[in-house]
Amino acid sequence: MTPESRLPALGRRGGGWVGLQVAFLGAAVAAGVFGIAWSTPARYWLAAAGALFAFAGAALLLGGGIGLGRQLTPFPRPVANGALRQDGVYRMVRHPIYGGALLLTLGWALISSPLAMLPLGFAAIFFDAKRRREEAWLVEQYPGYTDYQLRVRRCFVPWIW
Repeated sequence: MTPESRLPALGRRGGGWVGLQVAFLGAAVAAGVFGIAWSTPARYWLAAAGALFAFAGAALLLGGGIGLGRQLTPFPRPVANGALRQDGVYRMVRHPIYGGALLLTLGWALISSPLAMLPLGFAAIFFDAKRRREEAWLVEQYPGYTDYQLRVRRCFVPWIW
């Protein structure tokens, strides 16, 4: 048993992980809506940077979803009879949908409010734990997943993380 597999399944397919994900991302949206705005001198630069991060996040998320095709599921447990994806954006990063969600959330925080950075930090920790739980299932289902992990070192954002 790998240390990663000691994380709880939170349901047969990992539905609890999905619920927590929605809560963290919802908290970031609420913090941006109800939090105080960034100070005026920095607001425009932060909004421009936020738009770039949001665009990159949307592209990464979309690339991951398209790459999975019919295998796309909100649950961390991979679908039965699926295939290990190693092409497209999956050549650069193992979890582009999670990375895209984090970049979108960062973009939102930079556009909206510094308060939104707090749930973003918790979401980053959460997505890393969810990734470890999911990868334990992927190792069980796909014999080549361990080799894939060695080839594709970045988990969320190409060239960075």
